[in-house]
Amino acid sequence: MPAAVGKSLRAATVLSVAVLSVLVCLLLGSVHRLGSGHAHPEEELASLRAALSQRLAQRRQEILPLLSPGRDEEPFSAWESFLRDELTRGPAARAPLGCGALRDAQPLEVLGSGYTKLVVKVTLAGGEPVALKMVNENGIDMGKCVEGFKDLHGCRQLVSSKISKEVVLLHRLRHPNVIKLRGHCVGDAGGRVTVILEQGTPLQMLRLLQSPWEDRFRVCLDLVRLLHFLSRSPLGSVALLDFQPRQFVMVSGELKLTDLDDASVAATPCGRHADCFLQFPHRNFTLACSSRGLCEGLNEKMNIYNAYRYFFTYLLPHQAPPGLTHLVERIMNATGELKADINETLDAFEHILQLYQSGLHLDKLPTSALRDYNVTRGMTTSGDEDYRCWPSYSQQGCVLSVHSATEAAHICNSHSQCTSFTLTGQKTWAGRPLATFRSSFSFLVPDQTSEVYVKKSTAV
Repeated sequence: MPAAVGKSLRAATVLSVAVLSVLVCLLLGSVHRLGSGHAHPEEELASLRAALSQRLAQRRQEILPLLSPGRDEEPFSAWESFLRDELTRGPAARAPLGCGALRDAQPLEVLGSGYTKLVVKVTLAGGEPVALKMVNENGIDMGKCVEGFKDLHGCRQLVSSKISKEVVLLHRLRHPNVIKLRGHCVGDAGGRVTVILEQGTPLQMLRLLQSPWEDRFRVCLDLVRLLHFLSRSPLGSVALLDFQPRQFVMVSGELKLTDLDDASVAATPCGRHADCFLQFPHRNFTLACSSRGLCEGLNEKMNIYNAYRYFFTYLLPHQAPPGLTHLVERIMNATGELKADINETLDAFEHILQLYQSGLHLDKLPTSALRDYNVTRGMTTSGDEDYRCWPSYSQQGCVLSVHSATEAAHICNSHSQCTSFTLTGQKTWAGRPLATFRSSFSFLVPDQTSEVYVKKSTAV
């Protein structure tokens, strides 16, 4: 056995033992059950293996068209070499990681598991935190396959093919709002595939619902930018068939798609408009059948409506700034009725962002509010008595995003407890300063990045 292959297999074995010991025990149990059951006639086993081989060949054929143009003309039996070639071709900001990177990886926790995959949080030897995706040996897909085909290794190959498809899609669909592919490891002669990804935090909708509007808007904006890219990707228009919040993670405040194994690039053929039917739990739509015999924009419209019902409905309208509510309502109506395509939707979101960052949505706020305040620059407060407001960037006080001191003064005037506010040097992702609102403070201390505004009626 070549030394490189041996090292790869040892790396995969060490990681499996460290992270998935309980699954290994369950796996051994299933093998024992297989061995102790009724022996099948040789012809029945041969028939099952032939059927499994056919399924595996079909899965591989699904992957080949996703590779670079011309790759599908090669023999499918060499698909693994295509995959490796795809992942190492072209310039890359960072070298892709392989099996060797997993040798001394430190497992931390299981991030999630599903029918097909197990996701594990690990730290590599150099200290880099990553997420690993691998076959869930105790998952439903694996269990059904072994029960039906009686072939543990073949079933691992079949289930791994879904992960292999995802590797190709992650490589071909590179975008700021798609999780970064850091590398992959193929062991056991193709029987086990491990995907190495940048580490993200699972999207928690409940926490997001309690966050400031600006952060909720960012999630929706990131999603629309992603869907705009998917509508005209290198593979064509991509539909996310399993469109759920659980398919996304957060990385440094950015929304990123992390599951692509259920993405589809297939166009829907049609003979009439009625064939282009989109059915959702509470709404149905009929799209146009084009002269080419394809449903016009079906993948794009499916993504838009799913974004509306899973994200926009919950995150976008609540507590939107008064000067932007009419624009938010237009987006909700247009996406909820599928009256806008992804270009128009993205333009609407970018327009809101431009107004919000520039402060033009505040053009009706009179500047006279600042006359009620004394300002001290280069200082901050100490011995504070904070009060809480919602939604705040701090659970211990009232910290809000503002465009300017004028907006902060209007907010302070609207809070009965507020006697002063401080513009800090901190800014949000949109470039807006954070303002801290207080009921009182004891004294001032130097801070070159801050400005303290105190109501004249309470200044001492």
